[in-house]
Order: sequence, then C-alpha cells, then structure tokens
Amino acid sequence: MAKRDYYEVLGLGKDASADDIKKSYRKLARQYHPDVNKEADAESKFKEVKEAYDVLSDDGKRSTYDRFGHVDPNQGMGGGGGAQDFGGFGDIFDMFFGGGGGRRDPNAPQRGNDLQYTMTVEFKEAVFGKETEITIPRTETCDTCHGNGAKPGTKPESCSVCKGSGQQEVVQNTPFGRMVNRRACTNCSGTGRVIKEKCGTCHGAGKVKRQRKINIRIPAGVDDGAQIRMSGEGEGGLRGGPAGDLYIVIRVKSHEFFEREGDDIYCEVPLTFVQATLGDEIEIPTLTEKVKLKVPAGTQTGTYFRLKGKGVPKLRGYGQGDQHVKVTIVTPTNLTDEQKELLRQFGGLSSDTSNEQEHHESIFERMKKAFRGE
Repeated sequence: MAKRDYYEVLGLGKDASADDIKKSYRKLARQYHPDVNKEADAESKFKEVKEAYDVLSDDGKRSTYDRFGHVDPNQGMGGGGGAQDFGGFGDIFDMFFGGGGGRRDPNAPQRGNDLQYTMTVEFKEAVFGKETEITIPRTETCDTCHGNGAKPGTKPESCSVCKGSGQQEVVQNTPFGRMVNRRACTNCSGTGRVIKEKCGTCHGAGKVKRQRKINIRIPAGVDDGAQIRMSGEGEGGLRGGPAGDLYIVIRVKSHEFFEREGDDIYCEVPLTFVQATLGDEIEIPTLTEKVKLKVPAGTQTGTYFRLKGKGVPKLRGYGQGDQHVKVTIVTPTNLTDEQKELLRQFGGLSSDTSNEQEHHESIFERMKKAFRGE
C-alpha cells in the first residue's frame, strides 16, 4: 500500500511552520498512543504519525521529501536491469548535495527494547486484584563493564578505519561518473568503536541475559486484554541509554457460574414451577457472599433481577458495578402419578382464564420462546 503524504498524515499544509508540525504531532501522538487508544489500528496510525514527524521536523529530511516525495531506499538510480544499488536515500542525497548532518551518532546512548509478558489470572483475581511475582528473561546492562563492552581498566577506542563515524565510503566508477556509496564499516560493524580487550562477563556485548524477578500489582477490576505498563522494566539500554518498558497483558480465565460484561456480573439460577408461580425467597451467590433474593409470585422464565453494587470494582473511579440474576424455570421430570393428576387438574382450571392466548400456549411453549430470546 502506498504511503500517505506526510503533510496529510499530520493534517497540515506544505507551508506549515516547525511549531505547527510539533503541535500537530503531539496532539496526534496522544490520540493514537497504544497505551491510550485501544482501537485495532491505533498502533499503525501512531507509527505513521511518528514517521511523518521524524521527516518533517528535520530540515534536511523535509527539504528532500519536498523535492522527491517518498523514495524506496532499496531502489537504485537509472532504469533497466543494470541499475546501480546506491544504498539508502540519505547516501544519494549526501553524494549530490554534500549533506550528512542528520546521520545518527553510532556512539550515542541507545534505549533498551520494550518487553511484553502475558499473565493469566483467575476470574476473582481480576475482580479483586492481586500482588504476585513473575520471572522474565531479559537483557540487562553488564555490571562488570557498565555497558561499554570493554575489560575493566580499559575502554573502547575510536575505529581507525571509519574514524568513529561507523560508516565507510566506497568509491565506484559508473557510466554516470564517479559515485560514492556509504556503508556500515566492516571493521567496527557500524558502531564506530573497536574493543581490543573485551569484558569477560558480556564478551564485548555490553549486555547480559538474566532471569529477573519482578513484583506485580494487578489492580482490582482489571479486565481481559488489559495492559499494565511498568516503566524501565524492559531490556537495558546501551552506552548509558535508558531501559525499555515492560508491558503485561492480562488474560482472565472464565468462571463456571459468573459472566462479566464491563463492571457488571451476570449469572443464571433455576426456579421450580412452584417457586415461580407462588413466589419464594431464594439464596443467590455473589462475588463475596450469599444474599437473599425475593422472587415475586408469577415470575416468568428469563426475568432479570438486579443486585445493586454486587458487581466488579470500577478500575478508574469509585463504586462497583451490579449483579444481574436471570431466573429460568425448570420443567419438572420423573413426576408421580399423583403429581401428574394434580397438574392435569391445574391445566383444566387455568383453561377458564379470559386470556385466549393462554388457552393454546402451554407454559412449556412460553419457556421455549424465552430460551430462544423471543
């Protein structure tokens, strides 16, 4: 799919000022940030906004974009099968216009990667919250060399080939003339540094793999699919860069009796024909205790009763949701002859009612309709 125009992404015209670009980016970044916006395409929109800002906020990149638009960095210049591969577009621009000021410093601090951990909790643990401990594998800054990869008492040296830039210039003679292509330095692998005596703990990587135990507090009321962000608990950074973040994705197990919709709890309880007809007081389990529920005479199957404040604690705010109890009339089975005769008598008496609909529709048919949601 073709990329959208960067100005269109930020909702700006091509004459937008640097201040306009910054304001629009901040507004859209807050709108689409995955921590705030849970829509399916929020993350892709956030990345699109960030990419547009990275280009338009840099004078050199913006000038190039205004001239040439989107350019595939894997495409060469010229046509046909003999096109020369000139590497990234930044190299082409530098080659003709002498740029290069916006290139990243290979020795700059680097932020660590974010991590994601999926945690499965019981239904009531999600409702009431929980404190627990998890163990995650992650890379951390090496304590021996403090992340520089060199043996204690030594330090990395600037690469003698690329002079610390992390790049080499390769000169090629082509039909278009003498061309210069920039590539990652083969001597230092693009880092701009050479470690002559490597750290014995991390072997020059600056990081080590560890199993780290972390205390987690799951807030009361958390729902399935929620994310908990733990700042700085991701992988360690390089060269003094900050650690990444840890995102814990909550998965909630289903319950054999309760179902949850938002902050409300739903359950279904059976009633006998006699209880529904004459009324009764029954005992209902809730998330914390058992309570009495008065069922009025003549209650129909599928009727809902609300138990106020017996639902899930609200994750953001005060109070709790409600519990909704659906009653279902259970058809009696294995009746004795005496019980059957009494029901026949009841059927004969109920046929005298003035409601013609009930003359032809038995209680069992009404129950079937209720189960079908009619």
